[in-house]
Formats: sequence, structure tokens, C-alpha cells
Amino acid sequence: MPLIFCNGMAATAQQLSAAALNNYGHFTTLQVRNNAALGLDLHLQRLQHDSAALFGAAVDIEAIRAQLRAALSVAGSADASVRITVFSQDFDLRDPARVVALDVLIALSPAAQMPATAVRAQPACYVREQPLLKHVGTFALLQLRRQAMLAGFDDALLIDPQGRLVEGAFWNLGLWQQGRVVWPRGPALPGTRQRLLQAGLQAIGIEQDTRPVTLDELHGFDGGFSCNARGQQALAA
Repeated sequence: MPLIFCNGMAATAQQLSAAALNNYGHFTTLQVRNNAALGLDLHLQRLQHDSAALFGAAVDIEAIRAQLRAALSVAGSADASVRITVFSQDFDLRDPARVVALDVLIALSPAAQMPATAVRAQPACYVREQPLLKHVGTFALLQLRRQAMLAGFDDALLIDPQGRLVEGAFWNLGLWQQGRVVWPRGPALPGTRQRLLQAGLQAIGIEQDTRPVTLDELHGFDGGFSCNARGQQALAA
């Protein structure tokens, strides 16, 4: 069961009910190892960007850093899976334009990593609402993942109405073609791991391309992989 903190203190039932019932906010997930998080600055930039987009307000990044350190200290662990959610206890469903103070939930659970086996993804025609934001509206993604698993797959691969690859349910997609990496262009969330990989590949001289890729083109690639905060995972043929 995760440890959950709100604004630096143990979360109360009232705070958790506000987050659950309003269902308006955004989040980022990261992996902490030895009290350090890969790409932490990118996660914090995401929180800043999405707070401005959803609330028209700035989130206190230094306060989040301090709250994360305190949460890890209370948990007594240097390794963890972390979800940071920004919401507002004062958000009004009947007046969503009202200016409200922001609250920060930090949830800690055991550290996790991608499975070693290749992921079998079932294509699904769906594009996330507000795809550039990592918002809490994940119902459709979880439903598509469930349907994929019931059909014998591991996850869902999102396809837009034109048949172009977009992203996974909770991951970005990279494809290998003749020694280069192709990132499908489409309405997808810019992932923190994706951005780290792009910088790393550029640093070692691996050519990259971002372009539309259709489902029918997949057979022309040498391989593929999914990536998110947990790492990378090969894409099954």
C-alpha cells in the first residue's frame, strides 16, 4: 500500500476524497534510486507547464523538492516509485474557472522497472484528450489496457483515426530502422524518458528522425521499444 503525503504531511481522508471526487489535476511519475531521480528537472518542468495549463497558476517547485525529500525520509527508503499529483482541494466543479490554491500529493510505492520480456501491444484507435498534458483523466487508457490484456496482449498501442502510431497507453514508442531511431509523430505526451533517450542518442551519434508512421509500415522496421519512467522494453513482433 503506498504512503501518501499532501503538502508535506501525511494525507488525510478529506484531502484524498477531494483528489478522488474532483478528478481534475495532473501528475508525473518517476523512479527514485539511492535518493536520486533520473530526469527530475524534466518532471518538475512538466508539473510547472501543466499547472499553468490546467489551473493558470504556478506550482512551487522548490517546495515539491523539499516535500519529496521529506517523504522519502519518512518512508525510510532510498528507492521508490513516486507519483506527484497536483490538484486543488478548493476546485469547484460548478465554477472551474475560479482561482484556487494548488495542493501536491506525493505517493510512494516500491521501486519498479520494466519487465525483461518484450511487450505485446494491441493496436487501438484512440487519441488522448489534451495529449500534451499528463492529466489525471486515465479511464480510457486503463480500459484499453484491460481490453488488450483480456485479448491476450500486454498493453494497448494507440493509433489515430488516420492509422498513424501515436503512443502506448502509458509509454512512448521508438522504432529501429537501419541503425537509426524513428519516433512516430502524432498527438502524444512528450515523455521524460523519451527526452532523455533523445539527448543520449544524439550524444553518441545515433541518427534520429521524427515522422508519421502508420500501422501498415511497422513490418518495415527492424524492431521497436516502449519507454517510460520505469525504463525501456522491447516491442514484440
